[in-house]
Amino acid sequence: MPRPIQARIHSSALQANLRRVRQSVPDAKVWAVVKANAYGHGIARVFESLRGADGFALLDLAEAQGLRGLGWRGPILLLEGVFEPRDLELCSRLGLWHVVHCDEQIDMLAAHRSQAPQHVFLKLNAGMNRLGFAPQRYRSAWARLGALAQVDEISLMAHFSDADGPRGIAPQLAAFVRATQDLPGARSLCNSAATLRHAADASVRADWVRAGIVLYGSAPDFPGHDAGHWGLQPAMTLATRLIGVQQLQAGDTVGYGARFVAPGSMAIGVAACGYADGYPLHCGTGTPVLVDGIRTRVVGRVSMDMLTVDLTPLQRAGLQPGFGSEVTLWGRASSGAVLSIDEVAQAGGTLGYELMCALAQRVPVTLDGRA
Repeated sequence: MPRPIQARIHSSALQANLRRVRQSVPDAKVWAVVKANAYGHGIARVFESLRGADGFALLDLAEAQGLRGLGWRGPILLLEGVFEPRDLELCSRLGLWHVVHCDEQIDMLAAHRSQAPQHVFLKLNAGMNRLGFAPQRYRSAWARLGALAQVDEISLMAHFSDADGPRGIAPQLAAFVRATQDLPGARSLCNSAATLRHAADASVRADWVRAGIVLYGSAPDFPGHDAGHWGLQPAMTLATRLIGVQQLQAGDTVGYGARFVAPGSMAIGVAACGYADGYPLHCGTGTPVLVDGIRTRVVGRVSMDMLTVDLTPLQRAGLQPGFGSEVTLWGRASSGAVLSIDEVAQAGGTLGYELMCALAQRVPVTLDGRA
């Protein structure tokens, strides 16, 4: 039989999370952000569940082609725009919208010859200092785009760097309002955190929101709020089974580097999951895990193909876990118990985003239990 580890994608959770976004912004359109192969979930697997969005946003032209191949005829937005002139021809052929964030991209448009003018989103650098035109140059970039026959429509956008934290969005929102005052065009500002935390303000939710991590059931402002606070459901479960049980005595050690020392007599389970599956090496002793739906912890160092878990809480509950017991690394156990991917990521010093995207190719992935 195949190794027991498996990731499951839950279509009902994706649909519920999209509905949750719409509840926050009932009069705005929603981009479903499916970059990085839908945050590791697989664009083809999430497409049917998310096609109720108004558009899809991503980075990769091949992924955009794949969406068109799945039958999507609505808007697709390239969040980083084009990378070389020939990309514009594919934008024309596939009807892609794209972000313009630098002079070089305007130069490409000016030199492009096409019968189909482009729909672009002009990006403001409102203080995050990644992509976008500085506020003092934004209006001149807009004017230059507006003069091009190759451009059909100009929408306006920015990105919040602190929508998930105490600094908030006020400075960047003010910069956007000043730079875009009296300019025509649809507006897009909100990422997932801003959509949940700040979109009650009509000027913030604007015309389009860009829903990313929220669609996949992770809280964008964890640990300030967890997924349950926002009414989100985990869209991915990573689960495996115990392939061994060891009985330890006081002083026995576990795993490479002997990082865990048994304080007394105890049982540990060996689960078929390791860092080669995408489970973080840094999720050592204390990282939460579910065994047969009961919350316990990882003990010792994560290996390439295995990790070890403390079975004491199960024995206290009157259970005798053994070979084949279900181990939920994150997501929803068969019992219905939920372990947030954000908690696991926090224990490893990272974010739920990274765990989703780092799922290894060798892990089988199913949609609602179907291959």
